[in-house]
Amino acid sequence: MATALTRRAALGTAASALGLLAAPALSRAQGTARLLVIGGGFGGASAARFARLHHPEVEVTLVEPLTRFVTCPYGNLLLSGFRGIGDITHSYDRLRGRGVRVVHDRAEAIDAAARTVRLAGGETLRYDKLILSPGIALRWGAIEGYDEAAAERMPHAWVPGDGGQIQLLRRQLEAMPDGGVVGFAIPPNPFRCPPGPYERISMVAAYLKRHKPRSKILALDAKDAFSKQGLFQDGWRALYGGMIEWVPASQDGRVVRVDPAERVLETEFGTRHRVDVANVIPPQSAARIVLDSGLADTSGWAQVDPATFASRAAADIHVVGDAGNGAPMPKSGYIANNTAKQAVASAIAALRGVPPPEPLYFNTCYSHVGEEYGISIVGIYRVGPNGIVEVPNSGGVSPRGDLPEQRRLEALHADSWYASITEDMFG
Repeated sequence: MATALTRRAALGTAASALGLLAAPALSRAQGTARLLVIGGGFGGASAARFARLHHPEVEVTLVEPLTRFVTCPYGNLLLSGFRGIGDITHSYDRLRGRGVRVVHDRAEAIDAAARTVRLAGGETLRYDKLILSPGIALRWGAIEGYDEAAAERMPHAWVPGDGGQIQLLRRQLEAMPDGGVVGFAIPPNPFRCPPGPYERISMVAAYLKRHKPRSKILALDAKDAFSKQGLFQDGWRALYGGMIEWVPASQDGRVVRVDPAERVLETEFGTRHRVDVANVIPPQSAARIVLDSGLADTSGWAQVDPATFASRAAADIHVVGDAGNGAPMPKSGYIANNTAKQAVASAIAALRGVPPPEPLYFNTCYSHVGEEYGISIVGIYRVGPNGIVEVPNSGGVSPRGDLPEQRRLEALHADSWYASITEDMFG
């Protein structure tokens, strides 16, 4: 109970800090401040809506090439059949209704000195502050043989797009014979959504158990441990018996090359695994515009001020979502949502010439292991002397054990979380 009280108090503190900053408006004498947001996902859409709600005097423009947003969270549930594509597809119309100018184009180049962004369609947008939330880029070629063409045979399904990749993976599962093998290649840290591959394994297993029960899953991992590992493996044993084989890096689990034509996954020490369906999730970096603009370091991720998420390379650009390095916080939708709000609040504070609010970041990550079987992990983070630190005793993971009611409730809580956060982004 003490942990739950700590979380509630912390969340209240964060909301109060952002609300206090939101109250005073920018002086009209300063003219209309221009807030430009690039990327319409969990970070960008959250930033645009938060800015319009709390700072109506600011001109907000959102640049996003897609006309509808298909979320990665809950995308895995398409593979099990627990959700359809319409359930995870969202429109930008309500953001427009709140006064956000939504431009469906691709941001091609940022000139940080001139504070301009050039779009693929030729338009140049000016900004006073930029919230950059473009997501990730897949590192094509990091696994030998895995490029964009290979992804049409071995889908990654790891960027939202129009949902085509996750639907391709679903079709491949449907076409696979009973008794086939589904192979996974799982990347090293850091990458988008640390528990995501293991929820996906679970949802594929749920599909196979109902429709192709003689089939197997081979999960080849570039790591020796993963998020919520004990909880996932408990669920796999309870729900799917021996269907899932997880191979860690220390047991030759790291995939280093693929043969898309033969559907072969080859590991570090030369073991070749032929599978019927392959989901290859390659290593990742910040999106291309972050790299091309010089906002990332040699790690491939943007380095930011942990208190404001302002870029270390350009103070008027705040990088949120998966493109930035917010370690030890995970690259999750929830972190993107609340760091986006802190970035907006900090950007407006800078325009007003006042200090930013004290940051408090929080993460709740739910995963589905089966139908009515959910697990979660929670963490709250502050800025310490040397960067972001987790608040002691602020979080934790679901309890382990035979707890069917706990698992059922967590699955319901996951559904509520998804409805709430997408409403917060787009509503």
